[in-house]
Amino acid sequence: MEKFVIEGGVPLHGEVTPAGNKNAALPLLAACLLTDEAVVLRNIPQIQDMQVMRKLIESAGVQVEAVDAASWRVCARDLKPASLDPDLCRLIRASILVAGPLSARVSKFKLPTPGGDVIGRRRLDTHILSLRALGVDVQYDRGFTFQADGLRGAQILMDEASVTATENAIMAAVTAKGETVIHNAASEPHVQELCRFLNRLGAQIEEIGSNTLHIHGVPKLHGGEHTIGPDYLEVISFVGAAAVTRGSLRVKNAGIADLKMIAHVFDRMGVRWQTEGDDLIVPENQELAIIPDLDGAIPEIKTNVWPAFPTDLISIAITVATQATGSIMFHDWMFSGRMYFTDKLAGMGARIILCDPYRCLIQGPNQLYGENLESPDIRAGMALLLAALAAKGQSTIRNIGQIERGYENVDGKLRALGAKIERVEE
Repeated sequence: MEKFVIEGGVPLHGEVTPAGNKNAALPLLAACLLTDEAVVLRNIPQIQDMQVMRKLIESAGVQVEAVDAASWRVCARDLKPASLDPDLCRLIRASILVAGPLSARVSKFKLPTPGGDVIGRRRLDTHILSLRALGVDVQYDRGFTFQADGLRGAQILMDEASVTATENAIMAAVTAKGETVIHNAASEPHVQELCRFLNRLGAQIEEIGSNTLHIHGVPKLHGGEHTIGPDYLEVISFVGAAAVTRGSLRVKNAGIADLKMIAHVFDRMGVRWQTEGDDLIVPENQELAIIPDLDGAIPEIKTNVWPAFPTDLISIAITVATQATGSIMFHDWMFSGRMYFTDKLAGMGARIILCDPYRCLIQGPNQLYGENLESPDIRAGMALLLAALAAKGQSTIRNIGQIERGYENVDGKLRALGAKIERVEE
């Protein structure tokens, strides 16, 4: 077991380049199962979740070989997914993403219940309802059995705008016979990227970026190449690290077009950045002051579906707010366990009231102090790492494998920016 040891209070300076977007890379890798021709994916993030997903599809007969350090050649010519490995499936939530493409390629397979971060109940019903609408027979008994004899297009009204359920429906529909219309579809940047990738392989998806997708089924997809875009969650995590340490930062190839609402929310906390082309620049010594609502009312930052503020960034925003002057409420209605890491921030000196499982109120600024911590999930783990960078004294973070499921070489990148962080064997 390894841990991070951090000496806080050191301003970060320099430049960083984000890895490929994990939330795009996972469905893109699953989508390679739709064709029996080779696909090359580039800018793959070197993180644990990608390695688990690779092992999972390899267990189903897919050939994956490294082209270079961040590129894989994937060929799903000989699929044999009778029953997928339950130990691999329980490691990542994204194992459910193979349901759509496998339903399009094979007549029957079993998929154990997926795992992932423990942040509250995470429904799979939307996936199943969408696949059933396309002609997949799905049975559940502490795991799933999928059976299909040719998929057909359908009108699908998703009961929630689930990202991964939308992705599964898209992947199943692109080779289904006839036309599919997906209403109330998720439209996050990684959903859009999946659609563009599939179109590059011969799919016909229209209205990309909207909440109503029109898909004209094609008989077959062909091979191709794709370079995965930057991870905006990593971009903003490093923006937060620069802000709470009063440092400065240039993020190269930051994917500026996807950051509009995020910029608005961070501006409410006094964190502002400039842009040069597709680079994002954080000036040093940010003001870090909460802008109240009219009449001085306490503002509320609330997560919602894209293009609103994403749930995966609420933990980072909460940590940044502990260093800002003023009061602010955070509300994540999506996941009942997202806020539970805030007790660790309180233990470091943050003034936080956990109102209920979905809301917390922060009064800042707070002097944080070094503490012994443990990463509960990917995003909360990174938020605690930011808190340790801002804190006075030394902090230890255990269970860093959770952080490394979603962040590539995070300690190396932080050291290059001047952070005093070491990886230590327990």
